[in-house]
Amino acid sequence: MIEENIFIKIIQGEIPAEIVYKDKLVTAFRDILPKAPIHILIVPNIFIPTVNDVKQYHEKALGRMFIAAAKIAFDEGINQTGYRLIVNCNRHAGQEIYHVHMHLVGGKQLGPMLLS
Repeated sequence: MIEENIFIKIIQGEIPAEIVYKDKLVTAFRDILPKAPIHILIVPNIFIPTVNDVKQYHEKALGRMFIAAAKIAFDEGINQTGYRLIVNCNRHAGQEIYHVHMHLVGGKQLGPMLLS
């Protein structure tokens, strides 16, 4: 099932985005409302609404998200100073787009992990 959402449209090139990484499994692009100097979204090219919907056959794409994150952090020059990877699941966690995605944030001291 292919669900239409903004991430699918970015992956398919229907909506412009600043793509920083793309392969057959994942696409990564800069967040349009960054929360840090570096804020990149990494998404699987297949539609998975939430972490609750992950199946074993998604393993390769989800693993590739981490490989892409490490490469992007290196390319952005934050692999040594540090960065944070965030995946939200459902409304209470702050998930706004229902397509699994990982936020890669860095470029400054990020402070506490959880905000009140």
